[in-house]
Amino acid sequence: MTRFVGKLNFHIGIGTRACSLPSFYASMYQSVKVVAMQNMQLLARFFGLTYPLPLCRDVTSRTISFRDLWLASPSSHCRLLSTGSSVCSKSRNLVSRKKDVTEKKLTRYFVDHRKVRVLGGTGGDGASCFHSEPRKEFGGPDGGDGGNGGHVIFKVDHCVKSLSSIASVYQGYQGERGHSKNCYGKSGDTLYIKVPVGTLVKEDGVTLADLSTPGEEFVAAYGGAGGKGNRFFLSNENRAPVMATPGDPGEERCLHLELKTMAHAGMVGFPNAGKSSLLRLLTNARPAVAAYPFTTLNPHVGVINYQDYEQIAVADVPGIIEGAHQNRGLGLAFLRHIERCRILLYVLDLTHPEPWTQLSSLQYELRQFDESLLLRPHVIVANKLDLPNARKTLEVLRGKVKGRIVAVSALTGDNAEELILHLRELYDGHKPEGKKDESYRGW
Repeated sequence: MTRFVGKLNFHIGIGTRACSLPSFYASMYQSVKVVAMQNMQLLARFFGLTYPLPLCRDVTSRTISFRDLWLASPSSHCRLLSTGSSVCSKSRNLVSRKKDVTEKKLTRYFVDHRKVRVLGGTGGDGASCFHSEPRKEFGGPDGGDGGNGGHVIFKVDHCVKSLSSIASVYQGYQGERGHSKNCYGKSGDTLYIKVPVGTLVKEDGVTLADLSTPGEEFVAAYGGAGGKGNRFFLSNENRAPVMATPGDPGEERCLHLELKTMAHAGMVGFPNAGKSSLLRLLTNARPAVAAYPFTTLNPHVGVINYQDYEQIAVADVPGIIEGAHQNRGLGLAFLRHIERCRILLYVLDLTHPEPWTQLSSLQYELRQFDESLLLRPHVIVANKLDLPNARKTLEVLRGKVKGRIVAVSALTGDNAEELILHLRELYDGHKPEGKKDESYRGW
């Protein structure tokens, strides 16, 4: 390599001298200068050296020895410039940030009903064989029994929020066949299917299980029993049985899974009444908010945290329209999510000329769906208090509707604390255990 470097020491003149040379030598001078630049880049790539920009510019103005370039220290310069090719350089394109999932795409992953066919595992077959040992002619039967088939079990997992991951068919694990020397076959493993909290298991319209507690299990299909080996049929009358039974098939069932949102309070209202904005104000949930109706296409649940570590879950149910009990609009698909809510929040729009008609329509739809919903504790929430003429409409609403009305503004947060405290009063007064604690004074 030193031999190659020594041959590259040459002299390059300035541009004014090149003009006085004949045309042949001028062209030769340009060729030599191009070759010199190429050789410099090749050496820099080979040794991994970097050169400052002024050093490259000096090539065309003065004599440069490659020995000087080799001994040059790059530490004396502030910024280093790589002479490598851009084609060989690594790409610096940063990974783009993952886009937020839109509400329409989110509905693809939210499924609240699913039809599932479950089959328990088949039991293993029994073995038919005889004991073999030197100097023991009649060893007798020693075929072991087959293993039992695995069960199919639904198990509640709080991390699962939808039934979208549930397949249409589940087959349990089969048991192993029996072996000689009275060895039993291994039983099939249990197949666990994770379902969200609040899943109902139905068969032919009959509710079999209500899975509302994390970790709760329900055996959907039992595995078949393992077959018997010929050792099982040994008796005084039959000392050399050869019969062995096959394993029994597992249980087969066709079940219907239905998800009902688990929340203490549920917000009911017409589309574009501001339910999602109100949920964003009260909790840390972030449902989609837009200026067009039916922005929310699946239920969202948020949690209100109080100072005494009590938590109240609030559900935002998609908008209900007239005729929802007849499966119009989103219909019955989301009316059933209100059945588990102990407290109802009727969200009214104060920009509507007659918001009291919205309340009567909502109560009518709930009455047609389930009359017991009207007997539950409720509060009327008049939203959009910050808009013009909203306070005049509120006064008329108070005169036409009986009961407590809490006027709030989801945009500015007016009277949000009053709504949160009143919601806590309803929660403490209607606990399922029947124990009423002292009244809550702060949040």
